[in-house]
Amino acid sequence: MNIRRFTRLTNAFSKKLDNHKAACVLHFAYYNFCRIHKSLCVSPAMEADIADHPWTLAELLA
Repeated sequence: MNIRRFTRLTNAFSKKLDNHKAACVLHFAYYNFCRIHKSLCVSPAMEADIADHPWTLAELLA
């Protein structure tokens, strides 16, 4: 429900497969490394001991 590129009726619809893949990868990376989840109170990467702090967008894109 968070990725509007899967529905054709929006302006964010991906016409090229490479653009669609890049958008999905960015969304999943943000979801797992940057976003603090309410039920966990940490990011999933922190819960799995992959990261020691929630990443900023600058860290994600660097």
